Amino acid sequence: MYYWNDLAEVPAGIGPTVVTIGNFDGVHLGHQHVLDRLVKVARAKDAAAVAISFDPHPAQIHRPEAAPELIMGPQDRREALAATGLDGLLMMHYDLQLASLTPEEFVRRVFVDGLHVCAVVIGHDVRFGRGNAGDLQTMRDLGAQLGFEVQAVEDFGALPDGSDAGGRRCSSTWIREALRSGDVRTAARLLGRTHRMRGEVVHGAARGRELGFPTANLAPESTGLIPADGIYAGWMVDAAGTRWPAAISVGSNPTFDGVSRQVEAHVIDRPDEKITDFNLYGQQVVVEFVERLRGMVAYTGPAALIEQMRLDVARTRDVLSTDSSADR
Repeated sequence: MYYWNDLAEVPAGIGPTVVTIGNFDGVHLGHQHVLDRLVKVARAKDAAAVAISFDPHPAQIHRPEAAPELIMGPQDRREALAATGLDGLLMMHYDLQLASLTPEEFVRRVFVDGLHVCAVVIGHDVRFGRGNAGDLQTMRDLGAQLGFEVQAVEDFGALPDGSDAGGRRCSSTWIREALRSGDVRTAARLLGRTHRMRGEVVHGAARGRELGFPTANLAPESTGLIPADGIYAGWMVDAAGTRWPAAISVGSNPTFDGVSRQVEAHVIDRPDEKITDFNLYGQQVVVEFVERLRGMVAYTGPAALIEQMRLDVARTRDVLSTDSSADR
């Protein structure tokens, strides 16, 4: 997949293209539904399939105090979009100058002059242009005027298990709600994959090591929405791409009067369990959340905590033994 940070980086000879537009936070099943149609239409027209997105999220510019937490960071969004079969991704810098373009100015400049569009594939709820004045009908009118086809994609309702999601549309809002409540199973169903965080492993208080359960602590600036406090079964992927089963702690460690919120992963069942130089410091790792085991609890002392951690590791092992993502 070609990746462009600015319209000026798009090759002059590109085209024809089939284009879609969106924030794509999470690249969830609803997004994938639109992108799958985009790629199919592009292949049928012998054109390039191109998605347009924005960084930062428009809400961070217009109403930063109410901007949503992002489900995924830029690297994971880019990788997830590439996995859909796109030929190109144009990640436009979003600022007030871009936001000031009318719907027609935006479509002419980006779709027509920049990408030489022959077709647009969008959802029924699309909004674009100054003040979000443009909608599906606006795009259809501009298509008729400027010479490109417009295909609207119905909302994605059914989930992989065949359920209809209770009539609720698959959305980034729903995924955020699930993660904030610790329901990483529902989040995974909507995403089509396990939720993940990505960040550098940094030094912590080393309490886990002292208790016999050393952890890899993610840096505070790690990307990906932090789920609700608690203990999770999941995976940690190291810089070499090895996926390790892990018991993951999210919270401030109330047993030791913790203050700052941390995400830390204890790798279990390593072949070299007795070797103490399993050094991940400074590595960029990915932590994947499969299932929430319990909430965060303050214990009476280290002995009670150690016993609970042993139980958590055993439950993690059981959960991951049947996890469908284990063979990825």
